[in-house]
Amino acid sequence: MNISIILASYDSGHYHGGCGQGPDALIAGGLAEALKLAGHDVAVHDIGKVSEDEQEREIATGFAVCNAVSGEVRIALDNARFPIVLAGNCLTSAGAVAGEGADAIIWADQHGDLNTPDTSTSGFLDGMALATVLGLCWRRMAAQIPGFKPIDPGRCVLVNARDLDPAEQELLETLPIIRTECPDWAGAAEKLKAAGAERVHMHIDLDIHDPEELQANRYTTPGGPAPDEVRAAMCGLAGPLTVAGLTISAYDPAFDPKGDVPPLVGELVVDLLSTMEGR
Repeated sequence: MNISIILASYDSGHYHGGCGQGPDALIAGGLAEALKLAGHDVAVHDIGKVSEDEQEREIATGFAVCNAVSGEVRIALDNARFPIVLAGNCLTSAGAVAGEGADAIIWADQHGDLNTPDTSTSGFLDGMALATVLGLCWRRMAAQIPGFKPIDPGRCVLVNARDLDPAEQELLETLPIIRTECPDWAGAAEKLKAAGAERVHMHIDLDIHDPEELQANRYTTPGGPAPDEVRAAMCGLAGPLTVAGLTISAYDPAFDPKGDVPPLVGELVVDLLSTMEGR
């Protein structure tokens, strides 16, 4: 398979800060080499700095990153390459969704990312990432992303979201989002197909993992799945569906002193691609 790896090295408006160091660390840790060894043709593209604004405003910069990612994803698809976005922030998936023309999403994350400016108590933009993708907030900003169309909540699978704010819990009671856990993924894939999903974006926030098994960043809470369970679930979900692209986000190498994360991400992506090729 021809692959384009797209680096979006931002965290909360800061270039190469915090989780913004993750994309480079995954590449340095051998992700591209693992894909090449598995027989894939790999090209790596870096969106670089999207703004010269020294204030690095989180909201403006976050959406500028989405704009740049949308363009790179579209270029990849135009050249018959599968886009893999390595991102610091979860919001970046809005850019990938736009570039792919995705009409459904799998969101694997320990958080719901379903807050809005009206419900957030932290003001953290990434806590509103999935809400943005589903058209629940930041509509005018998202509308400026080339190709962006909000995804119907009925075509969203939320995987292993175990750390939810009360407002997110309440919202999930009113929306037709498909909830699932890593060991019980099979029914979720069928529900997504039944909802008419044709082009699915897969988003994996690495803090989905149990930090006792794999710690990707500072935001992790106990009780998540092990790496092999995440891998099995993502491959299981991808098997019956058409996955248009992949985003991997929120790896802060400062919380991974032994470098455990990159090899496991390599295994995950290699297995995912093998599953997709075997459809």
